[in-house]
Amino acid sequence: MEAAAEGLWGLADEFEKKGEIGKAVKCLEAICQSHASFLPIVEVKTRLRIATLLLRHSHNVNHAKSHLERSQLLLNSIPSCFDLKCRTYSLLSQCYHLVGAIPPQKQILYKALHLTSAAAPDVSAKLWCCNFNSQLANALIIEGDYQNSISTLESGYVSATQICYPELQMFFVASILHVRLLMQWDDQTANEVERALQRCNQVWETMPSDRRAHCMGLLFYNELLHIFYRLRVSDYKNAVKHVDKLDAAMKQDSKSRGQLTRFTTTTTTSAGNDSLEPTYFGNAKRALQDKLFLAPPPINGEWLPKSAVYALVDLMVIIFGRPKGNFKECDKRIQSGIHIIKEELIRLGITDDVREVDLQHSAIWMAGVYLMLLMQFLENKVAVELTRSEFLEAQEALVQMKNWFIRFPTILQACESIIEMLRGQYSHSVGCYNEAAFHYVEAAKITESKSMQIMCQAYAAISYFCIGDAESSSQALDLIGPVYRMKDSFVGVREEASILFAYGLLLMKQQDLQEARNRLAKGLQIAHVQMGNLQLVSQYLTILGNLALALHDTGQAREILRSSLTLAKKLGDVPTQIWVLSVLTGLFQQLGERGNQMENDEYRRKKFDELQSRLADARSSIYHIELIDKVKLQVQQFHEIDMKRTMAGESMRVNLDIPESVGLSTPMPVPSSSRLVDLDTGRRGKRKL
Repeated sequence: MEAAAEGLWGLADEFEKKGEIGKAVKCLEAICQSHASFLPIVEVKTRLRIATLLLRHSHNVNHAKSHLERSQLLLNSIPSCFDLKCRTYSLLSQCYHLVGAIPPQKQILYKALHLTSAAAPDVSAKLWCCNFNSQLANALIIEGDYQNSISTLESGYVSATQICYPELQMFFVASILHVRLLMQWDDQTANEVERALQRCNQVWETMPSDRRAHCMGLLFYNELLHIFYRLRVSDYKNAVKHVDKLDAAMKQDSKSRGQLTRFTTTTTTSAGNDSLEPTYFGNAKRALQDKLFLAPPPINGEWLPKSAVYALVDLMVIIFGRPKGNFKECDKRIQSGIHIIKEELIRLGITDDVREVDLQHSAIWMAGVYLMLLMQFLENKVAVELTRSEFLEAQEALVQMKNWFIRFPTILQACESIIEMLRGQYSHSVGCYNEAAFHYVEAAKITESKSMQIMCQAYAAISYFCIGDAESSSQALDLIGPVYRMKDSFVGVREEASILFAYGLLLMKQQDLQEARNRLAKGLQIAHVQMGNLQLVSQYLTILGNLALALHDTGQAREILRSSLTLAKKLGDVPTQIWVLSVLTGLFQQLGERGNQMENDEYRRKKFDELQSRLADARSSIYHIELIDKVKLQVQQFHEIDMKRTMAGESMRVNLDIPESVGLSTPMPVPSSSRLVDLDTGRRGKRKL
């Protein structure tokens, strides 16, 4: 009978090579359904093979799980077969993960770890121990048990150290940094995050350079984690070198991959050479050159698929390039990133008519990764277009964000506050300050991020200042006062810069001009030295130039305003240009420079007419009222997917934690330099997989 089994296995191989997966599965199931008696080990191997095919080529997870559960029962009666047992436990764990059955997944992994601890301490046993600890840590993360997850990863690190496997050591220390940085970081754990970061550096440096060169997955993983850390501590300058390193590595890898593709004669791989991807990274079959492995077999894991990592690198380039006005490069990266992501969403079955309720459970996590990335790209597109006063383009991108959120409200739950904030930014940009303040306040209510709350309160205060009446000024004071008093406790400089800007406006309203100047000068230093945000620098310079003029320091006012105008022109920031030109007109009038005053005012009117034309187009758009309307987003609740909601909600805690991608709303032109904060029409600028 063994000969018959061998023949059916061989036939199944041939069918798989031809892509006829259904026929391959039927060949193998013939063995399991036969009335003839096969040895238990033959049936186990056959069921393992069926499960592997189903997981690799279909979403039929329950069918695969049934075969693996039967294999486990058969293996209980066999005292040996260590490798078969480990393979069965590993695949069964992944099946439980795919269906969201975390308790039985943990149970099977504890059983597997008990098996490895009782085995001879050879390399094979330690490698399987690393596999099971990796999967167990992931299961614990989903349950929110971060401390035990870290302990489990530490156990994996010990096993990797015992067999002197630096790639696996790096995998585990990077995973520990991931948990501490993106899921567990607070004031009490900041030191542990720093130590985890240093540990990654130490392990990476101990790896021979020739081995590091073959660890592209670890390189991208490690460098991205370093970028996220630098973003969290607002160390933007040191983050840039990591972004540049990743961008160069991505371009080189793309070039190498293109060369490899030209010499590839077939796209199919045999089952013996193509290992099953860990299912918590998605269930789409991809070619080996499309993967960024984090660890060697039997882990073979990716953090994210290569396409997602590439998109993430593009996103990092955008986040660091946009504040510097590198819009041409940002446009290219946004277009590229959105194209990649939409292709991947189609591969996951997410077409125009698909909603959250329609998703296969096994596709939820991977869909969430790509959808969150898509929202980040669209968010940055809104930011770029509003900076350039391209209101129609900004509308379109923001409406896309809104529609994606309505279709996938659970997976994109973290984006609700971002959309509200962007509605505020759009409303402020087109001069609808009441509506802007409403959306900012709503965003602050929705978000759980303290940073986001502070930023939105600052934005709302600026919008209230722009309204200009006594009641609105009082509302602005109510928002700014409390957060200003706690500014020394802020972790990031973005929050401090936005609060100092709003507080400076408040002091100007109160005619405390010298103190306003001091606070705004401090904010300018943060924007320039620590953030490198040219748009924010331009806005700070404009208001400081206005202040210098009010304090009759005309020489400094002229110098500051010229610098601000240069930056605003570089950014294509028409509203800020108009604001600067308005203040310059007042300066020339005060100095009696009639010629400069007339020339400057003519240019100001030209820019003002240009802006008014764009505003008229924006206000006549079908999307305008929809975006500014003081109504929260309405989302349909799906009772059928309670379990999916739970799973997706937990999965989305494992996020990229990228800070807000929309910066600071700014005031607009003043009719006269003597009316310092009689602010007119407004402006803007940046947020978590």
